[in-house]
Amino acid sequence: MTVQPAPPPFTDLAEIPAIVAAARTGYRDGVVRSLDQRRAQLDRLRRLLIDGEDALLGALAADLGKSSTEAYATEIGFTLSEIDHARRHLARWAAPEKVRVPLRLRPAKARIVREPLGVIGIIGPWNYPVQLVLAPLVAALAAGNTAVLKPSELAPACSAVLAELIARHFDPAVVGVVTGGVAETTALLAERFDHLLYTGNGRVGRVVAHAAAEHLTPITLELGGKSPAVVTAGADIAVAARRIAWGKFLNAGQTCIAPDYVLVEEAVHAPLLDALQRSVGEFFGEDPAASPDYGRIVNDHHHDRLTGLLDAGGFERVVVGGGADRGTGYLAPTVLAGVSPAAAVMQEEIFGPILPVLAVAGVRQAVEFIAERPHPLALYVFGDRATAEEVIGSTTSGGAAVNATMLHLAVPDLPFGGVGPSGTGAYHGEAGFLRFSHRRSVLDRGVRPDPPVLYPPYRRWKRKLLRAVQ
Repeated sequence: MTVQPAPPPFTDLAEIPAIVAAARTGYRDGVVRSLDQRRAQLDRLRRLLIDGEDALLGALAADLGKSSTEAYATEIGFTLSEIDHARRHLARWAAPEKVRVPLRLRPAKARIVREPLGVIGIIGPWNYPVQLVLAPLVAALAAGNTAVLKPSELAPACSAVLAELIARHFDPAVVGVVTGGVAETTALLAERFDHLLYTGNGRVGRVVAHAAAEHLTPITLELGGKSPAVVTAGADIAVAARRIAWGKFLNAGQTCIAPDYVLVEEAVHAPLLDALQRSVGEFFGEDPAASPDYGRIVNDHHHDRLTGLLDAGGFERVVVGGGADRGTGYLAPTVLAGVSPAAAVMQEEIFGPILPVLAVAGVRQAVEFIAERPHPLALYVFGDRATAEEVIGSTTSGGAAVNATMLHLAVPDLPFGGVGPSGTGAYHGEAGFLRFSHRRSVLDRGVRPDPPVLYPPYRRWKRKLLRAVQ
């Protein structure tokens, strides 16, 4: 594995309660309450990304081998777009909602006020260690909350840079940071939050959910699963192959919404395999290990896990790729053909640059294959609109895209989240603002008139009148 910079000093366990307490005091003192205060904090976050761009790009290259173009587009630029979108729409999102009052309760007015929840805990993953920590922070700040962030220790360079940048740009009463591993995360989860957002795998998601239950803390879990791509006979095969290969091999396949496997109609099975092979060559050249645009596997553990899936077999041939170098974290963009549904590579989310392709007799078989398995985080369909609607209408997933992969994540007001084992809750855009807000019901009624019908004693005429107006 490539030598990485040392991680930041782990947060002293004894300091964690004080970090959370500072954020709670800041919330209580209203440091992010008004819309102007929220905008000011969003501007601070924007400045952090601009001032820290070079440091963040360097950290992303060190942790994951990301090219500067990919890192900017998927991490920094993405988060800047979230900030700009939130700032532009904040007043509308925060405006009270008028609610009609039934005739029997008039004269009165009713409204729903969108209030912040309090202190938000954000536990980020290693695969997009900047975006998936700071994009939820955008929503938390826009909604008027304070926050405590926990970057992943498996992306040590990014964790170090984020900790330094947050300390430089934010008051600890607004945003705090805890760095470290299991012990520090466990200590953080022992604290009381008003909402917890965790992005990662289901195993740790259960731990987070259990810890949150101790305080009856609501949670958002962004998990994953085996997100399928369905290629129908009516698809443009060259376009489908390019878009699937791009979505799969971005960040060396370490993306929760990457296409995990492909179900392709038999009539276009061979052409799709040929087109996928061509696309890999066009993207990364004859030797992807030499491409400046192809990333690396995050650590030895995950590299061993992925090569173990290949070693376990259960497929007929490697169409392209298969090469690996544990010392540098390289695993070639790999496409497998003749894959058995019982193969090891089909039993768990791959989370790496291995793409199994399975032939199906038709769209109905593809739908049945997907429906028999846990609901995925994403679903991709390539073909005509009618067929795509048939697939989407017969399955369930966190999100879906037609003739595209991954890009639904880039639409700010499309909620991003899973369903069932792929996640709980959603955020981005207004959905993120609402996720970290309390919709408080308010009724405003004058003191006059004050008819006696509501009050005891309930004589016969009152009972009749009350029944009549219900």
